[in-house]
Amino acid sequence: MVAQGFTVDLDKPLVYQVGHLGEAYQEWVHQPIVSKEGPRFFESDFWEFLTRTVWWAIPTIWLPVVCYSISVSIHMGRTVPEVALMVGFGIFIWTLMEYTLHRFLFHINTRSYWGNTIHYLLHGCHHKHPMDGLRLVFPPAATAILLVPFWNLIKLLATPTTAPALFGGGLLGYVMYDVTHYYLHHGQPTVEVPKNLKVRGYVC
Repeated sequence: MVAQGFTVDLDKPLVYQVGHLGEAYQEWVHQPIVSKEGPRFFESDFWEFLTRTVWWAIPTIWLPVVCYSISVSIHMGRTVPEVALMVGFGIFIWTLMEYTLHRFLFHINTRSYWGNTIHYLLHGCHHKHPMDGLRLVFPPAATAILLVPFWNLIKLLATPTTAPALFGGGLLGYVMYDVTHYYLHHGQPTVEVPKNLKVRGYVC
């Protein structure tokens, strides 16, 4: 149910408030608050903890998984060039998935209570608080959950010896994306390519 003229109180946890904005949510979420101090999402300290992630946790947690996955394919008899090709293809798969999610899910227009709430959690918070350094990378707990269907899909489409390398490549693509995303927000690129990416809005 949408309250008429509902106003979000930034001093209170936001997640269960934003749904009440109804059709006004889209306008509200695209008016950024440029502050490095992010808002509180949940009243519960446990759930709040799960929404905050330092950027270096992403490579620290997931690069060992990448290396292990790639090594499995090698130990199963695949040559290094074959594994390198599978890893490259895995990175391509991730890039395609990320583009599709951004294009067709993260930027959809929502107006219902749960639609607004889920959108805010997935991506809307990033538009509202673009400089919140603890919410620029995807929480590892959520990533671990999403990796289960991703791994099952890879196993379904690939052979037993190539699936681990493909999975590792996809995960590597995600790590590269997330740390690059963070850098483009909080770093000051001097090299031409990352500088152009930041100027052209790649950080959205």
